[in-house]
Amino acid sequence: MALWKRLWQNDFGPFIGCLIHARLYRSKVDLSKLRPMILKRIESRAKEYPVRGMVPVAQEVLKARSVLFHGVSTLLKVFPIMACKFCLEVYIGEKGHLIQTCHGYKRRAKNRVHEWISGGVNDILVPVETFHLQNMFQDVIKHHQRFDFDRVPAVVELCLQAGAYPNDENLYSSSTIECVPAGIEGADSLSPHELMMVANRTFKAWEMLRSGVLKLLLVYPAKVCKYCSEVHVGPSGHKARLCGVFKYESWRGGHFWKKAEVDDLVPPKIVWRRRPQDPPVLLDAHRDFYGHAPAVVDLCAQAGVIVPTKYNCAMKVQGLSGPVQLKV
Repeated sequence: MALWKRLWQNDFGPFIGCLIHARLYRSKVDLSKLRPMILKRIESRAKEYPVRGMVPVAQEVLKARSVLFHGVSTLLKVFPIMACKFCLEVYIGEKGHLIQTCHGYKRRAKNRVHEWISGGVNDILVPVETFHLQNMFQDVIKHHQRFDFDRVPAVVELCLQAGAYPNDENLYSSSTIECVPAGIEGADSLSPHELMMVANRTFKAWEMLRSGVLKLLLVYPAKVCKYCSEVHVGPSGHKARLCGVFKYESWRGGHFWKKAEVDDLVPPKIVWRRRPQDPPVLLDAHRDFYGHAPAVVDLCAQAGVIVPTKYNCAMKVQGLSGPVQLKV
């Protein structure tokens, strides 16, 4: 209040008064006249897509996706993967860990030991699907139209809107995750060197996939729901009421859209990683000493791939396996 009086006394009074009156001003704009202009601008903007310079990037992303699924399918025939029966936890190894991070079915429990079962490709490469659009700037999908559009992987839809041609014989032509190649036949008989070559190609495909999706997202818009994992590739989200925002809501409501990132389209699936200095089974008491890594990175590292240094901080490569006991 004292600052307000001081400004009024120091010849700032008329200026402040103009600001107060300016806030009461309201422009008289006829929105019915603006609507045709907005629609015309949207139509003219659609002519600029797809961007020619991004077509090779989209083609490389589809190729990398095909190589990634093929490589992971091959490596899983040699390296076992365990998945929790009641939550989304995944562990790459013959036996699951004993870290108590399970929340149970529908998160009804807390800090329980996981119940492990055999996992598969979908546990490492999490499927993210979206509605397939015939045109990038087509009308918004209504709730009653949700069954009129096919569901395809979000990365494939992003590449299709970027001008890629998935029917090319050099590309991965399938648009459904169930049709992923089964990997190399006789993978159990591969030598360690051959297995490391497969892991190297898989890791390079993983890095190329994520970097390519990042480049595409700088040009082509994509949305993700703020409260669930629904993804929509396009300038605006759909209006299908498929989101339950809170636990106590039994009905399905509309999504709350925000800008999508790379992790929304290509989830990294972070897992606990066992290092050479760690015990055979990871214990809950020493969970603060263990490292994490994306599931694909951990899988390739177990096959002999040298992981880049950008993952060392999360993996805690040189960290201790437990508290240090001083000898007296």
